[in-house]
Amino acid sequence: MVFGDRTPLAEQFVRILADTGVSHGLIGPREVPRLWERHVLNCAVIEETFPDSARVIDVGSGAGLPGVALAIARPDLDVHLVEPMQRRTDWLSATVTDLGLDNVTVHRGRAEELVGMVAAPWVTARAVARIAKLARWCVPLLDGRGTLVAMKGRSAQEELEADRRDLTRLGLLDAAVRQHGKVILEEPTITLELTFEPKPRGAKDGVTRRRGKPPRPTP
Repeated sequence: MVFGDRTPLAEQFVRILADTGVSHGLIGPREVPRLWERHVLNCAVIEETFPDSARVIDVGSGAGLPGVALAIARPDLDVHLVEPMQRRTDWLSATVTDLGLDNVTVHRGRAEELVGMVAAPWVTARAVARIAKLARWCVPLLDGRGTLVAMKGRSAQEELEADRRDLTRLGLLDAAVRQHGKVILEEPTITLELTFEPKPRGAKDGVTRRRGKPPRPTP
């Protein structure tokens, strides 16, 4: 089982989602009957991607999916939730406190506003944007060479191929479409796992431009 002895904590998270998650507009009322499998378990199964004690940033965390689910399943992870809306960050902070998750930090702001303030080797997101746009937001948060784990649907491969050129410009090194939870989920969770080595700022076509005047030629 993904949650093991922390299953009661995951069930408490589901109850919070069904209550204040709905009243705060983070979860639609029609989603309540399938919160466990379609949302919480669906997110938690990607925990197998991350190495021990990894730092992970969840961009556009919203209802804490996948970030909170990952933090419950993997207490060894250092999870950072990034969300721009005050109402949502207030809810996330209260939920993290109620669940007693000491491995979660909530950040209010857009991903592009937090560059230089928070960074990690791993960034994840669920249902935020097309992969090229998502990568433009997420790659600057990577701590050097790192991996974006984007939760996607059945068209993940097609989206990857369509946006590959833009991804390459961002420093894409490797890309894979993976399935998670095939044994426990009726429909496996699909992720695009993209490894990047971003170019230094100011670098273009392999050349880093230096500020200031060019050096004088040697006589």
